[in-house]
Amino acid sequence: MAKTDYQTIDEYYGAFSGEALARMQTIRKIIHETVPDAAESISYQIPCFKYHGYLIYYCAFPKHVSISHPYSEAFWEHFKADLAGYKTSKSVIQIPTDKPLPEALIRKIVAFRKKENEEKAKK
Repeated sequence: MAKTDYQTIDEYYGAFSGEALARMQTIRKIIHETVPDAAESISYQIPCFKYHGYLIYYCAFPKHVSISHPYSEAFWEHFKADLAGYKTSKSVIQIPTDKPLPEALIRKIVAFRKKENEEKAKK
């Protein structure tokens, strides 16, 4: 049975290799560059970053990586055009592994979430 009690992101990464691992490492780097004060954790047994609350989650699957959070209506409105080519749900954006990782878009998403959390923390 696969390990399901990860305590750190590095432990989670130990279950992956190749393109899936490389994509997750890139996402992690983008988050650290965009929100240097974000704290790493594991939540729901996947990588999670916290900054004034939950910032973003991500994980890998055989045919895609997902970035997730219960996104706000403002988020969906802001990114409607950017996300038109991706499979999405209320809280998940799937990025297919057969297409380049959209690093600039991920950076924009993380920056938007950072701003949302900062505004929420001020209230």
